Amino acid sequence: MKFSKISLYIAAVLSITGASCSDSYLDKEVDLTLQPEFVFSDFNMTRGVYANIYTYLPDAFAGYSDTQFRLSQDCMTDNSIDYWGVARYHSVMDDAYDASNHWFASDIWKNRYNGIRACNQFLANAKPSVIGNAEKPGDDNKLYERWCAEVRVIRALLHFDLIGYFGAIPLVADDEEGNPIILSPGVTLPERTSAEEALKWVADEMDVWKDKLPFRYANEDENWGRVNGAAAYALKSRALLYRASALNNPSGDKGRWQEAATAALDFIAKNNTVANKYRLHRTTDNDPQKNYYDVFTSDPVMSNEYILSRSVWNTLNLVYFNGPCGFSGKLSNTGYNNPTQNLVDAYETTKGLTIENDPDYDPQNPYANRDPRLAQTIFHHGMTWGDGDEARQLDMHIPDGIDYSRGNGGTCTGYYCKKYVHNIRFDGTVGNQRVACPIFRYAEILLNAAEALTEAGQASQAYQYINELRDRVGMPAYSGMNDATLLERIRNERRIELCFEDHRFFDCRRWKLFEGKTPASEKNLPRYQQIYNLYGVTINTEGHFNYGLSKKYSAQTFNSPKNYYFPVPFSEIQKTGMPQNTGWEM
Repeated sequence: MKFSKISLYIAAVLSITGASCSDSYLDKEVDLTLQPEFVFSDFNMTRGVYANIYTYLPDAFAGYSDTQFRLSQDCMTDNSIDYWGVARYHSVMDDAYDASNHWFASDIWKNRYNGIRACNQFLANAKPSVIGNAEKPGDDNKLYERWCAEVRVIRALLHFDLIGYFGAIPLVADDEEGNPIILSPGVTLPERTSAEEALKWVADEMDVWKDKLPFRYANEDENWGRVNGAAAYALKSRALLYRASALNNPSGDKGRWQEAATAALDFIAKNNTVANKYRLHRTTDNDPQKNYYDVFTSDPVMSNEYILSRSVWNTLNLVYFNGPCGFSGKLSNTGYNNPTQNLVDAYETTKGLTIENDPDYDPQNPYANRDPRLAQTIFHHGMTWGDGDEARQLDMHIPDGIDYSRGNGGTCTGYYCKKYVHNIRFDGTVGNQRVACPIFRYAEILLNAAEALTEAGQASQAYQYINELRDRVGMPAYSGMNDATLLERIRNERRIELCFEDHRFFDCRRWKLFEGKTPASEKNLPRYQQIYNLYGVTINTEGHFNYGLSKKYSAQTFNSPKNYYFPVPFSEIQKTGMPQNTGWEM
């Protein structure tokens, strides 16, 4: 997190903010050496609590620091496969967990509710007399009120994240008197609120706070990474989009889609009123062959497209776990993250056609004349990679292509993930790279607007937003489609534009893509329209491309309605008696 002098006393105050080794967020901390009255009477300690709250923000890169799940959450979707055979992603894909051992459910439930507790501790105890709340020019105007607004947005975002994974959840916000609820033994846990009601609560919360924060901070050298008004607008947009989607809107209420469209358009309208606007990132020379890749490999702190990110990483882990395994100097890439042929086939040709509808598409020369985002997102056979003397063509032919497999790494689909991976030397001269995965970026707002407008029956207004994204990469503009076709293309655009940013897992569920299909019944569909079967490509020594099911994991399991959500951890069910998600009962 790029905060100046903001990390003081974090370790000391963890005991009052709920970070503990307990299995339940209801367990009371036992460190009585630092009471809230003491901590919140000191500015630096209060600032430490405030800074620690930011560590609870969701981070799509979290997996890259863990020895068991070390990649993108897209490895739990039809977008990618984790080459490493014992990774936790596969237990999700195989529906092999139960409520007592579901690692992701337990970790997410505990972490997010600990974060919510930390937010409520701050809101209940922070003092304007300590923080200061004077009117000042610039970003620090009424600092106490600003910090409280930031924390309330984070609290809502943590609730939103829980809704995506668990559906109905306890809203641990404010009591009837408006006081933050701090759970501890003896405090009754709120009952679970339905997903659609909880999403509405998130949106309503953002209405309260979105204009009480600077839409964008004037001094981003000091404040980049802090929650701003734009993040609140973006959270409202996403919450209402999810609420309008099939999973949370079984009656198909068009009014919800209109609300979602209005929220996205409100962001765009507000953005147009500020001097330093959020906008799609482009290289200095506006090169469509580089624009998209540069979004994720140029300094994220300077990006006009990133609205909110968990933090800046100074790491080579993304190179190490994503890069082709043949680059094995001191870095020794493993290349565990293997995009599927399903995802690769989703990229259109440069004519703006799907591959099955373009007569010039050649499956034996499959990467020619494709959407430029393909080559900027995915490593494929024959692509040139490496810097300086290291530059060469990637060789993924079987059985002995240098980039096909080695030791404990390789590809089971014929592909590696290029997004976020810097083109650097692998000869021992590499240094850490600044990377960040956005929680919100401006491209998502455009996609939200296009989808919601189309679903609300206003497709003619959606084109300008989807075409703004396509223009950045030199793809032909959409026009003149019927609503169903346009919606299909918008969903596809969302898939490729936001891949490896922790969207696909939730999009597949909110759209209910699994319904009406089985692994057998969907095989007559184009690979990019298949959700269960997972495909790859092998290239033989003669250079022939052979397409088929992935070598390691050929399908994902999805049991409806069970797998729309994770289970509430069984330990919480035992302690609280709350109802379990359907299909996860023990």
